[in-house]
Amino acid sequence: MIRIALVLMFLASATMAQERPPSHCLAVADNVPGMAYLHQATFRDPVGESTVRVRYISHASFLLQTHGGLSAVTDFTGFLGNVEFLPDIVTMNHAHGTHFTAHPDPAIPHVLPGWGAFGQGITHHLDLGEMLVRNISTDIRSEAGVEPKGNSIFVFEVAGLCIGHLGHLHHEPSPEQYAAIGRLDVVMAAVDGGVTLDLQTMLKVMRRFKARIVIPMHWFADGSLGRFLTGMEDEFDIVETGGSDLTVSLEHLPTRPTVMVLWPSYLREDE
Repeated sequence: MIRIALVLMFLASATMAQERPPSHCLAVADNVPGMAYLHQATFRDPVGESTVRVRYISHASFLLQTHGGLSAVTDFTGFLGNVEFLPDIVTMNHAHGTHFTAHPDPAIPHVLPGWGAFGQGITHHLDLGEMLVRNISTDIRSEAGVEPKGNSIFVFEVAGLCIGHLGHLHHEPSPEQYAAIGRLDVVMAAVDGGVTLDLQTMLKVMRRFKARIVIPMHWFADGSLGRFLTGMEDEFDIVETGGSDLTVSLEHLPTRPTVMVLWPSYLREDE
């Protein structure tokens, strides 16, 4: 009987290890004490329990990796670096060719485009146990003027965290879209100041989300990044990480909203 009980306990523990901790993305956020945890690591290194590793690859592409081995790449262009590596999930947006590829590797298990037929948008709700990926459609500018629902904000619910990638956002979300997005603990925001969203509106969006970690992306010169940081410094702490990786956990989020500046770096085997 003791042996049977031990086997049952082992099986229960193994099952629990594969479950996704509950997140509160669609609930009111509470302040979580702690601090951001920076960790210099290669993308081949294991990820700690209850944490997510975020790697800024290029432009609007980030690699998210979990303790259980899942990987997701945002705004996937088909190139990650001089490595043989296939993520489990890729998300894409089609405002420009630097945010998608027309020919993703067919071996990638889950390819999630952020657009559908013109004006119709698309809906994703991919639950892989350890990670849930969902999207909220927004409009983009196009040659026709506006393409309704041509962009997607992707939200990754993992390790109890709510991680949002705003994609090629061209307008402030509506009240309904803010509600559908919910709370964001970590947000990747385009800070080019005009190709996507103008600076003042993006600052307004960031203040509305009040994410504990804001990661700037999609800048074309240090000037646009600097103007964004200047606009944020009154209400957000600014941390120049000096690296491309950030390891995040719910327990160790900053107590004060913080901009964490990551520097893009393609994946390399010789890191």
